[in-house]
Amino acid sequence: MIEKYALKNAVSFLCEISGVSRSGYYNYFSVESQERRKRREKEDLILKDNILKAFHFKRRHKGARQIKMTLERQFHITYNLKRIRRIMKKYNIVCPITRANPYKKMLKATSEHSVGPNLLNREFKQ
Repeated sequence: MIEKYALKNAVSFLCEISGVSRSGYYNYFSVESQERRKRREKEDLILKDNILKAFHFKRRHKGARQIKMTLERQFHITYNLKRIRRIMKKYNIVCPITRANPYKKMLKATSEHSVGPNLLNREFKQ
C-alpha cells in the first residue's frame, strides 16, 4: 500500500514538473492510445507511398500543393493539404524548388531610399 502511494506521488511530481496532467500521462500509455498511434502510423505509411508516387509523377519533383492536385487528378485520391504537408515533414520529403523570399525584395526597395549616417560630419552650405 505504501509503495503504491509512493509511486502515485512520484508520478504526480514528475507530471507537475513536465507540465502534463496525471490523467493525460496514464491516457498516453493506455492500450487504446497505443493502438490508435499504431493505426495512424500504418495510415501514414500508405499515405507516404501515395505522396511519393505523386512527387515523382512524370519525373518532376513537386511541392505539397502540386502533389495534392496530382493525387486528385491523376490518382483520384483526395487528401487535405495540411495532412500532405504533415506527412512530407514527417518523412522528410522536400521539394527542391523554393519560392523567392518577398522580404528580400522589400529590403532592396527600402535600402535605395534610406539615408546613411553622417560619419564624416560634413557640413554643407545650402
